Amino acid sequence: MASITYWLLLAYIVVALVWWFIALQRQNHQMANYKISELKMDDPAFQSKYMEIVDEKRRHDFRNIGEGSIFLVVILIASIFVYQAVRRQIRLQHQQENFMMAITHELKTPIAIAKLNLETLLKYSLSEEKKQKMLQATLQETNRLNTLASNILVSSQLEGGRYRTAKEELDLSDLIKTAINDFKNRFPERLWQCDIEPEIDINGDPLLLQILVNNLIENAIKYSPKESLITCKLFQKNKTVQFQVIDEGPGIPEDEKKRIFEKFYRIGNETTRTAKGTGLGLYLCKKIVEDHNGHIRVADNLNRGSNFMVSFTVKHTHEQ
Repeated sequence: MASITYWLLLAYIVVALVWWFIALQRQNHQMANYKISELKMDDPAFQSKYMEIVDEKRRHDFRNIGEGSIFLVVILIASIFVYQAVRRQIRLQHQQENFMMAITHELKTPIAIAKLNLETLLKYSLSEEKKQKMLQATLQETNRLNTLASNILVSSQLEGGRYRTAKEELDLSDLIKTAINDFKNRFPERLWQCDIEPEIDINGDPLLLQILVNNLIENAIKYSPKESLITCKLFQKNKTVQFQVIDEGPGIPEDEKKRIFEKFYRIGNETTRTAKGTGLGLYLCKKIVEDHNGHIRVADNLNRGSNFMVSFTVKHTHEQ
């Protein structure tokens, strides 16, 4: 409705401008014809006065055409900027609505599962194996809630400039190994291939880098089949440290690869997609990497899936 109103208003403005131009031209011609009719044929200066009127009419024509053209160009340029701004606002509003739908689902699901598991443990006498399985599932759901809360909080703080990045030298190899071991415990059925070079140090914020690693690995788990392989690599070449998370999921279409790092953006339709998420994870990853003067991109896996690559530049080189 807003789009229709906008185009109708723009059409009205353009039509009014054209009508204004036609009216001015008609008035100019009428004035010129009136002045010519007032001339006397036997006047010795008739020819010069006639040419003066014609020249004046021509100058007014050029002025009207020039002013009309400038007004039309200004209106069209302004309308393009306004249209783009409105489109961006509408798209952001839709993304925020989708985010609210997703966040509601993301909060309700783990809470409901954890509540059901705990009520079952209280009401029934279960075998030790079943107890451990239910406790493990409850722990996974609480970890999901913790990750979700951290993403929302840190994203808000980073965007508002309220987060104070604590840059310190840390062992990135150890941080990634710890994260992978945690995911292995949470998802024991998953297949893992890890190639992590030891003792790779960088300057960074431990909390933000932990969120970065967790989000990339969780993203690979979320969008790939349970029986597929997840590969994590960390290596250093000269002054470049690269961390890769490779999955065997459906992959990402070429036209979507740049947009997946936008805030709230998710591939597909919010009402039909099955994968869980809020559209904050990859946006937060990109922001964290950029705050550490790094670069993140996604490429296709050789066979199937996606390869997320994070690169950092370090001042010192790693000795083998």
